[in-house]
Amino acid sequence: MINEKAPTIYLDNASTTMIDPEVLEAMLPYLKSEYGNAGNIHHLGRRAAEAVEKARVQVASVFDCSPKNIIFTSGGSESNNLAIKGIKDYLIKKNKRHIITSEIEHDSVLKAVSSLIKEEFYISYVKPEISGVVSPRLIGNQITDETGLIILMHANNEIGSVNNIKAVGDICRSKNILFHSDYAQTAGRIKIDTVFTTASICSHKIHGCKGAGALYVKEGISLSPLISGGNAQEFGVRGGTENVAGIVGFGKACELEVNNIRQNKKKIYSLRVDFIGSLNKNLGTTQLSEAGIYMNGGDFMGGKILNLRIDGVSSETLMLMLDSKGVCASAGSACRAHESEPSHVLTAIGLTPDEARSSIRISFSKFNTKDEVVRAAKILASCIETLRRMGGAYSDG
Repeated sequence: MINEKAPTIYLDNASTTMIDPEVLEAMLPYLKSEYGNAGNIHHLGRRAAEAVEKARVQVASVFDCSPKNIIFTSGGSESNNLAIKGIKDYLIKKNKRHIITSEIEHDSVLKAVSSLIKEEFYISYVKPEISGVVSPRLIGNQITDETGLIILMHANNEIGSVNNIKAVGDICRSKNILFHSDYAQTAGRIKIDTVFTTASICSHKIHGCKGAGALYVKEGISLSPLISGGNAQEFGVRGGTENVAGIVGFGKACELEVNNIRQNKKKIYSLRVDFIGSLNKNLGTTQLSEAGIYMNGGDFMGGKILNLRIDGVSSETLMLMLDSKGVCASAGSACRAHESEPSHVLTAIGLTPDEARSSIRISFSKFNTKDEVVRAAKILASCIETLRRMGGAYSDG
């Protein structure tokens, strides 16, 4: 049962983030008085179109590219699907029916890729290292004369492992292979080197609203639209009336992130250190391993994601207990939160199903405070000790 009086400490920022007040302020006119359709030529429509184009410039700043490279979508999943399924016709014409990706991509990528098997594509899945990093060398080893597309995310959404996108991009460029990358977890937080053909980002991971995303498309790349109709919208690639308010907020969120990269990165690093320090203090340890707690994947100290395996404790029960005390965390991707199967990411890096079911994901944002993360770690330590006294409180699932 949720304790309504407990102040919420939100540490599930890899799933979604709190909307930035400046983003909301930028959106409000387009939810109230500036409600025109960006496709109309009257003054309300023209102003809406101008707002969309301003946002396109702001989103393009994330990639340091031309606004013409940016296609607005409904989010990261649609962007991934558009990049993968939209290039299908081109690959068929070139007789390039081999796709290489990793075992730990986002669900939207894995499902989109598997849907092409019925089109006589064949897929190679590269296994990550125990750190969660996917080796460019192993990717290169899978390349054949029929390889047309390589897909690799920048940072994993469950464990935060960061891949060498430049190295993979160099391989693709040298062999004239298309390259797609998912930047949902890191867009606006790092300087992006556009060595890929397409790349996806979304608004709600960077303190914008849900329902807005974008796909970077390199010049000269032609994608087949997934939505029929709307040839005048989004350069004919993505039909449908533009979500003007969401796009405006997305643009503002990108502007704020790009302008504060160093400040935000420094704060996230500090919050992560404070959380781990408080957890050790309240467990009476100097290293988490002394308490049977281990970081899944590598220790990516600059990242916002911290995935912990807590031996002898059910993550599902632990999350419910944390929630009852006002702390929001998760066991992994929100896209798979209601599935009974253990995380495909954690099992791919070598965890057993039981170890995967004993893991939780903590993720920080610029709006978290030191006091919050210190208190959350204290609550987590107390919950762990309680559950271990109860035998882990494992569910039948």
